[in-house]
Amino acid sequence: MTQQADLILHGASCVDPAEAREGDAVAVRGDRILAVGPSRVIAAMAGSHTRMIDCAGCTLLPGLIDGHAHMDREGLKSILPSLAGAGSVQEVMARIADEAARREPGEWIVTMPLGTPPLYLDGHDPFGDGTLPSRHDLDRAAPRNPVYIRPIWGYWSNRSPLVSIANTLALTAAGIDATSASPSAQVTVERGSDGLPTGRFLEDTRMSVVEMSLMAAAPGFTLSDRIGALESAMQVYNGFGTTSVYEGHGAAADVIAAYQHVRATGRQSVRASLVLSPAWGADPASDDIPRMLRNWAGWAAGRGFGDDWIRLQGVYAEQDGSIERALRAGAAPQTGWAGFNYDSSLPPALMHEFLLEAARNRFRVSTIFADVSAHFARIDRQFPIADLRWARGHISTLTASEIAEARDLGLVLVTHTNRHIAKMGSAHLARLGPEGANRIVPLRSLHDAGVPVALGSDNLPPSLFWPIADTVFRRDQTTGDVIAPDQALSRVEALAAATRGGAWLLGAEDRLGRIAPGYLADIIAIDGNVLTMDEPSLRSAIARTVIVGGKDVTARNHPGA
Repeated sequence: MTQQADLILHGASCVDPAEAREGDAVAVRGDRILAVGPSRVIAAMAGSHTRMIDCAGCTLLPGLIDGHAHMDREGLKSILPSLAGAGSVQEVMARIADEAARREPGEWIVTMPLGTPPLYLDGHDPFGDGTLPSRHDLDRAAPRNPVYIRPIWGYWSNRSPLVSIANTLALTAAGIDATSASPSAQVTVERGSDGLPTGRFLEDTRMSVVEMSLMAAAPGFTLSDRIGALESAMQVYNGFGTTSVYEGHGAAADVIAAYQHVRATGRQSVRASLVLSPAWGADPASDDIPRMLRNWAGWAAGRGFGDDWIRLQGVYAEQDGSIERALRAGAAPQTGWAGFNYDSSLPPALMHEFLLEAARNRFRVSTIFADVSAHFARIDRQFPIADLRWARGHISTLTASEIAEARDLGLVLVTHTNRHIAKMGSAHLARLGPEGANRIVPLRSLHDAGVPVALGSDNLPPSLFWPIADTVFRRDQTTGDVIAPDQALSRVEALAAATRGGAWLLGAEDRLGRIAPGYLADIIAIDGNVLTMDEPSLRSAIARTVIVGGKDVTARNHPGA
């Protein structure tokens, strides 16, 4: 007897990048794919309760899996009052005055940064004339409220300086006066001719020191903020066809708590694999490493803890002994835009010991830095790691020997093409020269060597179709140059990296990343033919229909809704 489907998607071109498959319809029963095939065959599985979705003109794909998402950050961008579109100091003052009219005296006003979202490329000079508001401007706009204009997350624009501004009441609340010194060589506390702070802070860094140290008195994101932001972020990511994410930079406790809350209320629509962001403290010592790993082993070692909706797995690794690390970490548990602990890094002298202990205890390790992965081969000689799928993200350039080592160590690599091709591809090419071009995000070489690769958006922008287009067209979006075209992937190979590659990264390749019977029913319908559409259309692709675990989440998640 033919099983009846709960849901049938029909009339589309069905593309499973892992396997050539004939068919234009998919049947779903419960949270699994029941069958794939021609509509005339699949239609026989319809019953009186079956929901039929007409996907004519669409491509059906497995749900995309973002290998480095920072998904929670997307929702945070809508929490604070926006200054977008303010074209002068006077317009900024008007926005602040409007906020002040709705606030009680003494209540903080904390806004989004100056400049044009989402990348804030003009945030260092928002009005194009070198002027910035001062504390006196903000005082006039909100004389009874402390005001702080937050700095951007510097990786949005990938340029310095970061700019933040506080009014007099905010400076007083933060204890900043004429005697206050800059905490770091990266930070300029601007002063006027009278020696007093102007309220303007300039930072030569990508992650703000000021908001985590000098201005730590300003309210940060609450758990309630993060819960609401995560729900709205899931809507954005679903709308671009993303149904699973891997947070390889690590998740702090409040981010993990936000995920757990969203799951408990039944509103989770993006599956998440969360890597633990350690909190080593201000002055970690050698003795801390085995003790803390033992504490984490019960839920973060091996396959980790959780299910196909939320899984806590593995630990993030980074080495940093700078003063800025300590300054940022001093604001804990507040992590701002980061969502990971600023003291998740270790001094370089302790890194090898940490990785050795992690391998000994069968932890999966995730990093984004070459100075960490440089330890992996030596670790492997003592405690083999090939079956642990240690991961390295933010891949920029690799040599042939590094590719061979990644293959031999069983690493999973995650790209950051939004930066290293679309923004910096021409800069890499100028640095390496034509003879070194094929080292730049060498996806063809990795593919041919059999190294598993997943694609990551890094939330820059949140659509995974940008990295898909990067891997196919290899175009620097700032210069128009095509970067190392020999390293391009075919359209199907790029889609496979965004689906099957992501499933391998999650350790879920037996149930995710395919449109095949028995797999979890994470399916997206993309307007048009993704195998033939041009580059602008591919970059701007959105999902008409989004199915996650057999449930249609399109209505509340579609970008056009």
